[in-house]
Amino acid sequence: MDQSFVKNMPKLGFGLMRLPTIGDAIDIPQTCRMVDMFLEKGFLYFDTAYGYGNGASERAIKAALVDRYPRDRFYLATKLPAWAGAKDAAEARQMFYTSLERTGALYFDFYLLHNLGEQRTHYFDDYGIWDFLAEQKQKGLIRHLGFSFHDKADELDKLLTAHPEMEFVQLQINYMDWENPAIESRKCYEVARRHNKPVVIMEPVKGGNLAKAPETVQKLFEESRPGASASSWAIRFAASLEGVLTVLSGMSSVEQMADNLATMEHFEPLSEAEQAVIAAAREAFNAIPSVPCTACQYCVKGCPMNINIPGVFTAYNIYLKYGNADFASGHYGWQTDGHHMAKASACVECGQCEQACPQHIHIREQLKGAAKALER
Repeated sequence: MDQSFVKNMPKLGFGLMRLPTIGDAIDIPQTCRMVDMFLEKGFLYFDTAYGYGNGASERAIKAALVDRYPRDRFYLATKLPAWAGAKDAAEARQMFYTSLERTGALYFDFYLLHNLGEQRTHYFDDYGIWDFLAEQKQKGLIRHLGFSFHDKADELDKLLTAHPEMEFVQLQINYMDWENPAIESRKCYEVARRHNKPVVIMEPVKGGNLAKAPETVQKLFEESRPGASASSWAIRFAASLEGVLTVLSGMSSVEQMADNLATMEHFEPLSEAEQAVIAAAREAFNAIPSVPCTACQYCVKGCPMNINIPGVFTAYNIYLKYGNADFASGHYGWQTDGHHMAKASACVECGQCEQACPQHIHIREQLKGAAKALER
């Protein structure tokens, strides 16, 4: 498969999920300025999705980018979430045409089946989305076809084996999730490499959680590279990996754009000494007390209330490690309501989960803590 599209791609992409806002609306003038800054420095890749802001992100990038620059001046990526409310194949397929209309892009340089994994993948199979998008590619409406993925490495391997026609894969990779058993960043990356698929990296700063490092971590960074932001370390970690097409950063302000451009305009991969600093930073973060869940799922099988216990603890650990209550609460909603599973507060304290847990976690008490911190 021709992978010439990888060679000259700048390693910073503009993620359009968290654009600046004024009230509830996207700040178009500031977004325009960010787009201009990004293109002026030679960066090209813009990433949105059908569902971002209920379509507001796709409309914003039409106003800030597509209507203001020649079509061959940039690469635009968007995504189709067949699992998100489509009642049948016709509604799922219409998402593609809606994205074309919203963006005014004429075609998509990169198009993705959105968020495969867990219980979501079957919708793409049931609605024939794989073949439908292959047809759009043959028509010239898609230049490169891939998918984004949130699940374990074994499932990724099955998908890439079943669909060798996919040209690239988008994965959640950052230095804190590299060995996280709930995310399996390293293992997923290694699967993609075995299948010779270029990787688009999402969440390199873990939804902004790595942008504000605790004092112990910031001291490590400052001693090694004075003046460099915590975000710059996270993005350089991701961009230093081999086989990376680009690293998406969900920027929300001109200031964040300026910091990322300063980091990536003359990108330097992490040195061996800097890799050691990242390892030390990971250890410092891991020293912060959290729930030692390995996401083995043994606790879930007999839960009478259908609580997504590992998912709850993933969200709770975000709260405990990074202190980001809003992000943790949003992730908690995805892990519970988003997976059609019960919240922590539904626990009836039967105790079967603790009998099954190989880590001997006091699950009932931790669920109470999660409910208190994250349920609103």
